[in-house]
Amino acid sequence: MTTETKVSICLPTYQRPDLIVQCLDSCLSQTYPNIEVLIGDDSKDDRTKALIETRYANEPRIRYRKHEPSLKQPRNIASLFARATGDKIVLIHDDDYLAHDCVDRLLRAWTLSPGIDVAFGDQYEVDEAGKIDIEGSARLNVAYFRTAAAQGLQRLPGRTGVIQMLPNNGWMANADLVKRISYKERYGLGCEYVFGTEVCLAARGVYYLKEYVSYYRKTGVSITTATRASLGAATMLAYDFLVHLALPPPLEPARRIALRRMVPIVVSIYSKNGAPLRALRVALTHLYAYRYGLDRRLYFHLARIAVASLKPSHGVPQRAD
Repeated sequence: MTTETKVSICLPTYQRPDLIVQCLDSCLSQTYPNIEVLIGDDSKDDRTKALIETRYANEPRIRYRKHEPSLKQPRNIASLFARATGDKIVLIHDDDYLAHDCVDRLLRAWTLSPGIDVAFGDQYEVDEAGKIDIEGSARLNVAYFRTAAAQGLQRLPGRTGVIQMLPNNGWMANADLVKRISYKERYGLGCEYVFGTEVCLAARGVYYLKEYVSYYRKTGVSITTATRASLGAATMLAYDFLVHLALPPPLEPARRIALRRMVPIVVSIYSKNGAPLRALRVALTHLYAYRYGLDRRLYFHLARIAVASLKPSHGVPQRAD
């Protein structure tokens, strides 16, 4: 891969001027020179705009746009993809950041396997101050099936997205594929999972590098954290998408792997939000997610469902789905 290949780094941001500097500096300090950095700012105030106009006033690689009114996450990211002029696209969120040679490393996947459409690597897990948690990083990647045994060209590209092996950002993909799939507003906070699944299902090839290429920051203030116990939580929307998704037979085991992670969360959220019958239906439909009764979470959730069923309904339709 030569420097003729242009890479567009897409950076959505919302109310994080204190964190975006580290993210943006990580993009601009890439060892690979032929890049552009597109920023989509959904912030309610002008702090990020002022920062860009002062700190990065003489940086020609930055293409900044302030959204008034804000677009919200799916449309913001979709607009960044649409604006990208590069051959490849990298996505990085404003509270995360890239390794200094991330672009170089990910581009190397096309040298190793020229027919691919998507490449990704491991993520470091860091705290709010940016301190790396080495053990936490190892657990994070193992939890999402990023292991030494899995490195290289993926035998079933679609599986990579279904089981969430593809990270939510820090990946690289051919721009034409990314623009064609894009983020979809109708999936709300589940748009990340939907995009990852759809882009891998459509990809000719997906390559996993067993190398750290990005940093994932654990923060206590994010849209996902604030809504994780609500019916609009990302997992709820991802679950609804996945159970209705048509998959070829070889990918059915991947669906079960993904649902093992999602189902206990979905059951818990339904029971907390006045929908015990839905919670029970989901639990009984996917008993394998509880190891057919060997997982003690099943009994905890059944108890919670029983308690919730005795409380007055809060208006959530008790659909048996």
